[in-house]
Amino acid sequence: MSGNRGVVYLGAGKVEVQKIDYPKMQDPRGRKIEHGVILRVVSTNICGSDQHMVRGRTTAQTGLVLGHEITGEVIEKGSDVENLKIGDLVSVPFNVACGRCRSCKEQHTGVCLSVNPARPGGAYGYVDMGDWTGGQAEYAMVPYADFNLLKLPDRDKAMEKIRDLTCLSDILPTGYHGAVTAGVGPGSTVYIAGAGPVGLAAAASARLLGAAVVIVGDVNPVRLVHAKAQGFEIADLSLDTPLHEQIAALLGEPEVDCAIDAVGFEARGHGHEGVQHEAPATVLNSLMGVVRVAGKIGIPGLYVTDDPGAVDAAAKKGALSIRFGLGWAKSHSFHTGQTPVMKYNRQLMQAIMWDRINIAEVVGVQVISLDDAPRGYGEFDAGVPKKFVIDPHKLFSAA
Repeated sequence: MSGNRGVVYLGAGKVEVQKIDYPKMQDPRGRKIEHGVILRVVSTNICGSDQHMVRGRTTAQTGLVLGHEITGEVIEKGSDVENLKIGDLVSVPFNVACGRCRSCKEQHTGVCLSVNPARPGGAYGYVDMGDWTGGQAEYAMVPYADFNLLKLPDRDKAMEKIRDLTCLSDILPTGYHGAVTAGVGPGSTVYIAGAGPVGLAAAASARLLGAAVVIVGDVNPVRLVHAKAQGFEIADLSLDTPLHEQIAALLGEPEVDCAIDAVGFEARGHGHEGVQHEAPATVLNSLMGVVRVAGKIGIPGLYVTDDPGAVDAAAKKGALSIRFGLGWAKSHSFHTGQTPVMKYNRQLMQAIMWDRINIAEVVGVQVISLDDAPRGYGEFDAGVPKKFVIDPHKLFSAA
């Protein structure tokens, strides 16, 4: 077997499905490894983080094979792989992690110290994350397979739930991580900035954790309609009514117990006559305004160290005008960083298999072919309330 195709980044605003190399058992520096597996990709998702690159808002190199949300079937394995067998169906955490360094041993797999020479943390198909080839392809290689991979239940049951299980690689654990680090618990009142897939995953996670009220805010009316249909309260940030007043209308008070930033550095605010403009600190500042004293803010939304398309010189280097004094005065806790997927994915798999969370419905999963990936990128960028899932081998219809 030697053929392979994948989604390739060709520059700002352009991706294309091209022939790419069939994966080899080697790391990005060309060193042969025996701890990896090669997967036939069963599903691979388009992520909002991918969109940051495709918009040209990072230093991603052209020719990068995209995709860090992968579910697959083991078709080859190295001699050091002991706990997986050919034919196993597995979920791939987007974190590339060695399982051996101090970070991994402490469950901080998002900042593994071994898989990326440039900085802590690795990911598939992502800028500055170790040059690991992405998984929006027909076949992909996963290193440190015994440590990284989550084996799914028997194939038939897993394929019945594949639209939900495909969310285990990133979006669901990321939303859940945001909710956990925000301190969501039984009876909590929660505000979530962003009604995209991560925001909706955070909302579903907050509900799973027992929140009494989950409010989702956005400027996109179509996404808000979808969020409302999923049973969440909404805040329309395109209105002149300030956020705290909308929260007060729902709760009887202008603050919530905790909040989640599911937007990140491409946040938008409003100027004169309601015109939207980029304001990368606006979400964090608004959350400090509406979270109660001693509350927590979880920040799964992406913030970058280098943003060539930023609105000012400071933001190009990740320096934002945050009202940190307000957060300090209110004794807020902030939690940032890449989600350590393995900390949550096994439990969330069980929640899916036992119908405790309907994540595919909540985030609007839509299955498309590999050839339709460029269209999926375009529609997602336009703000449709969908989570595009690529089915490279047409296995969903068979399931």
